[in-house]
Amino acid sequence: MHKRLTFLFLLISITSIYAQHPKRELRGVWIATVNNIDWPSRQWLSTDEQKQEMIAMLDKFKQNNINAVIFQVRPTADALYFSKYEPWSHWLTGKQGVRPSPYYDPLEFLIQEAHKRFMEVHVWLNPYRVTNNDNCELLHKDHLFFKNNDLFVKYGNCYYFDPGLDATREYLNLVVKDIVERYDMDAIHFDDYFYPYKINGEDFPDQKTFENNSRGFKPGQKADWRRNNVDMIISELQYTIKSVKPWVEFGVSPFGVWRNSTSDRRGSATKAGIQNYDDLYADILKWLREGYIDYVMPQLYWEIGRSDANYDILLKWWSRNSYRKNLYIGLAAYKSGDASHPAAWSNGNELIRQIKLNRKNAEVDGAAFYNASNFLSNKMGLNDSLQNNYYKYPALCPVNRNIQGKPAMQPQNINILKDGDNTFIVWDKIDEKGGDEVMCYMVYAFKGKHIGDLDNPANILLQTKNNYLNLKDVSGWDLSGNYTFVVTSVNRYKHESVPTHAVTRKL
Repeated sequence: MHKRLTFLFLLISITSIYAQHPKRELRGVWIATVNNIDWPSRQWLSTDEQKQEMIAMLDKFKQNNINAVIFQVRPTADALYFSKYEPWSHWLTGKQGVRPSPYYDPLEFLIQEAHKRFMEVHVWLNPYRVTNNDNCELLHKDHLFFKNNDLFVKYGNCYYFDPGLDATREYLNLVVKDIVERYDMDAIHFDDYFYPYKINGEDFPDQKTFENNSRGFKPGQKADWRRNNVDMIISELQYTIKSVKPWVEFGVSPFGVWRNSTSDRRGSATKAGIQNYDDLYADILKWLREGYIDYVMPQLYWEIGRSDANYDILLKWWSRNSYRKNLYIGLAAYKSGDASHPAAWSNGNELIRQIKLNRKNAEVDGAAFYNASNFLSNKMGLNDSLQNNYYKYPALCPVNRNIQGKPAMQPQNINILKDGDNTFIVWDKIDEKGGDEVMCYMVYAFKGKHIGDLDNPANILLQTKNNYLNLKDVSGWDLSGNYTFVVTSVNRYKHESVPTHAVTRKL
């Protein structure tokens, strides 16, 4: 009986450690560029100033063991990257169509710098939005808006692509294919802006399109037709992405409520004023069920215990309805410590409470914070809590369950070499391309002469792109005495190989 209790205690202790410090967990931050929310901090910054801001931001992310950035590159049918289809964004240079000078490509720069820090880059695009107001003079003269005006409609004070047109889908597929082909990103990401949020008393102006291109939907089925428009672009983009690079993920971050249970028995026990299915015409559950998307990141921007949209209730609902696709939770860093929001956001750290709740749920694979500026301001001591506890150790991003990837290749011929005062761990480089390409090597260190637990992130000595490591360059570890080392590789599908044979440094 005593042995059974001891074993049970150890099992509970180990499970608790892994729940608090998982080795696989997405830890993301959104970098918003529209209205210069996060980056660049203002228009007309020089190239050097823009780069310095980005590097400083990424370095701070690294301190918090963030492993994914969600970078907005197409906020309003413009580009924060070199595009042959759309003009440079005025949020970048102050005037649409004007490229950075001296020239550089912000997306390429971000990818290089993020990957140096072992962070994934999820390229964030807004599919239909063209302007944030009705001032078309802000648009460059070569913008598609002037070349093919029939693709666009005005709703409220803004212009949008008409989602009901075949030409809209064809164009969006061209834009996404171009990005996936030319950039070494890890995912394509859409947020919650599909059909725009409704304006009281004004219907989205697509009646003519519906009549001309109903695709068999009857006059009373316009809402179903709209949902079908969005279904088609989502499914087509999944095919487009995978036909170019099968390891690149396609994820969506929807508004946090699919439908209230009062609208649909399958919905959540909420009373939200907006519903994805009914108002944005985004049937997220269908996309998950059919595998149109590889992950979902619902924006659960409410507090635990809220009466109309309880974070706890919504967390459980999405975990029951993710159809085994990767589930990441969008967290409202912008609300933390802000007195204009309910008291929960200023009474203790609501975000930490939510992270704790997430980790108790086996279906949740991580979280992302909106937005970068608020995340890094350390409101309510968020960064301190992450660095000292919840994100204390590095974590690998989860393998995507919707993508059939290749196993990672085992590194070979690990050795310990001495050169004067320097001690090197070296192994053979894996020189492969495509999905077999090595994103990083993982070096593990264990006190003593035996291999310890590879699933415990506390044993990760270092992530590196190189096939060698000088132990003198390792910080934060006291490597005196006997230590045993193994190395694994992680490929583009995020699969980790079996480790090398162990080598022990004997002093």
